[in-house]
Amino acid sequence: MLQQTQVDRVLPKYAEWLTKYPSFGALAVAPEADVTATWYPLGYNIRPRRLQTIAREAVAHFGGQLPADEATLLSFKGIGAYTAGAIRSFAFGQRAAILDTNVARLLFRVFVGRGDQKSHAMKRHLWRVSEVLVPVRHVFDFNQALMDFGATVCMARKPKCSACPLAKNCRSFPIGTQGA
Repeated sequence: MLQQTQVDRVLPKYAEWLTKYPSFGALAVAPEADVTATWYPLGYNIRPRRLQTIAREAVAHFGGQLPADEATLLSFKGIGAYTAGAIRSFAFGQRAAILDTNVARLLFRVFVGRGDQKSHAMKRHLWRVSEVLVPVRHVFDFNQALMDFGATVCMARKPKCSACPLAKNCRSFPIGTQGA
């Protein structure tokens, strides 16, 4: 729900969602129209249908649970590299990299500074950077901190460089490309 949607819009829907669908089993058997209506007005209305498909597959093949291994997670339609990493990191405490929009921007600015952040080659490079940075312990905290830092300090518009503890080591800051 938080992918590309503001927290203040998500919180009430998140509570409603968990009340209506407290398990994959409950989501799997719910009428699709109800699932979509519950998700509204968060946008990206393909997401609730994909979540329901994932729930059905988890119920049918994995005892109503998501598997913890990357390859199996990636086999679910609707679960890509970022979501698989987030599930492994946040749900299972595994050492797994994440690369959402905020983290990609942060890593690009700090470690690269110039170039096309959206190119496929750069995205592959940023994934490698993210993978190298993930600590052995406290993965949940580390990944959450990266996402929060990118959302609150290293923001897309008007980054708070003067308050940033990484500014002195940031590749973008001295050349003025952090706002680009």
